Amino acid sequence: QVQLVESGGGLVQAGGSLRLSCAASGSIFSTYVMGWFRQAPGKEHEFVAAIRWSGSTTNYADSVKGRFTISRDIAKKTAYLQMNNLKSEDTAVYYCAARRWGGLTVSSSDYEYWGVGTQVTVSS
Repeated sequence: QVQLVESGGGLVQAGGSLRLSCAASGSIFSTYVMGWFRQAPGKEHEFVAAIRWSGSTTNYADSVKGRFTISRDIAKKTAYLQMNNLKSEDTAVYYCAARRWGGLTVSSSDYEYWGVGTQVTVSS
């Protein structure tokens, strides 16, 4: 069983930066995919980024390409989402998710493990 705990959310002005962390407990194998999703009020989960645990393969939503960077530290069993040049439309609850195998899918239903989320608010 894998448990995920997000941290690093907060209030930031437009144009600012935040780094989210996702600490994993339990066994994380090389086949795992770690993903970040977000959910704004009244909207469904939106894919943000994903990374293969074993390597550097990544996938990003078009809306965040060039601004967000996903990474992971195997020794710390932690995934990160560096968010730069934040915009008001990035305001949402950000969730870390993991799936045991498969591709870097954008569908939230493909991910088996979820954190409880961390709020990111960008003021304009």
